[in-house]
Amino acid sequence: MKFKLFLLIPFFFLGKSTSEETFFWGQNGHRATAKIAENHLKKRVKKKIDKLLNGQSLAFVSTFADEIKSDRAYSKYYSWHYINMDLHETYATTAKNPKGDLVTGINECIKILKDKNSTDEDKSFHLKMLVHFVGDLHQPLHIGQREDKGGNTVQVQWFGTGTNLHSVWDTKMIEEWNMSYLELADNAKDLTKKQIKAIEAGTLVEWVDEVHELTKKVYSSAKVGENLRYRYSYDHFGTVRDQLQKGGIRLAKILNEIFC
Repeated sequence: MKFKLFLLIPFFFLGKSTSEETFFWGQNGHRATAKIAENHLKKRVKKKIDKLLNGQSLAFVSTFADEIKSDRAYSKYYSWHYINMDLHETYATTAKNPKGDLVTGINECIKILKDKNSTDEDKSFHLKMLVHFVGDLHQPLHIGQREDKGGNTVQVQWFGTGTNLHSVWDTKMIEEWNMSYLELADNAKDLTKKQIKAIEAGTLVEWVDEVHELTKKVYSSAKVGENLRYRYSYDHFGTVRDQLQKGGIRLAKILNEIFC
């Protein structure tokens, strides 16, 4: 009996790990978005950012906002990674989180970066956070339902292994594609100037509502317990790539406006 109990323990923890909450693109997703943004920055903006980050790339700092989650000193920023919205709502009509949300976070970062009285230390910190938050904005389940924590409690399988819908969109499809973030960025679609302008157009809130239209499609894309495999990636990985690219282009637009 003791031997059987011993065997069950690792399976218990394995099962638990599949339902852990994740509120971010995976590392490769964030780095790809940041690298795409770097490709759209003006030269003088690149120089200012390089100085502020002491030579670190946007891709390198893009995961910073996740790395600090384990430090309670930064707990005030946790809710800034997502927005809770019912599927029928727009950002204007949804009840706002009193602790703030993605819109709060992005706007606060922009405000501090534009403030001439901000220290370089504050600017560096909020630049790192901004890179991450704009990436998060373009993951459709970051603008998900409160009751399932943005798809984190929607249990599915990925090639026969238990996980959740949020994780599939954060990391699983990207990992299955088996490309580095540089390969993902280098293989982004070739867009015309007109197409880039169309992506850049709009306000932050309009971008939120745009992404939320995708959120609705993601929720309807899988049933609870469904075993998602190659066909799911075939149907939806193109959307993932598009969102990574849109996030990069829009991040570059914000940074070009801040640092010009």
